[in-house]
Amino acid sequence: MSINLLGTKLGMTQVFNNKGNAIPVTFLQVGPCMITQIKNKTNDGYEAIQIGYHASTEKKLTKPQLGHLKKIEAPLFKYLKEYRIKSKEKFQIGQILTINELKIGKLINISSLSIGKGFAGYQKKHHFSRGPMSHGSKNHRQPGSIGAGTTPGRVFPGKKMAGRLGNNQITIKNLQIIDINIEEHILIIKGSVPGKPGSIISIT
Repeated sequence: MSINLLGTKLGMTQVFNNKGNAIPVTFLQVGPCMITQIKNKTNDGYEAIQIGYHASTEKKLTKPQLGHLKKIEAPLFKYLKEYRIKSKEKFQIGQILTINELKIGKLINISSLSIGKGFAGYQKKHHFSRGPMSHGSKNHRQPGSIGAGTTPGRVFPGKKMAGRLGNNQITIKNLQIIDINIEEHILIIKGSVPGKPGSIISIT
């Protein structure tokens, strides 16, 4: 059975292995998640499960969300996410998914929103070289030429320019599980995970 779970990034620290080497790790609180919907090829054209995570209140949900969850008599969840599956035989509505299926040493993929850094310039966003900083220079951190003149007479789409940096959906593949605490629903992952502490992460 494939592992599809939602969780929260708690933060980073380091642990030491048997050889005394420091390993950077990320702590994640994953699940428990509940299956709130099962889609099939007959009705929906594809097979998938929808899972709910993080308890919420009626005040914070829309009427369609409330109706969807009350229809199956499920608790109110703040986050709902859909995952494609190959077969729905091992899943049923109301089933609780936890990290019990995961093993130490297993490689997983983690997706999350990266930290938003706001409007950034050319040097910070695209690592452009700056102009001379000497007296008289009027090009310290300017973009330089952004295209030719009369021909083509326009700026080509996709030109690297200043703009918003970060806040993108990032997936890091093949992250290794260092340790598991089933009672506290804690995963310890080798390396870094996108987002800041408190960010919602998706495991596949």
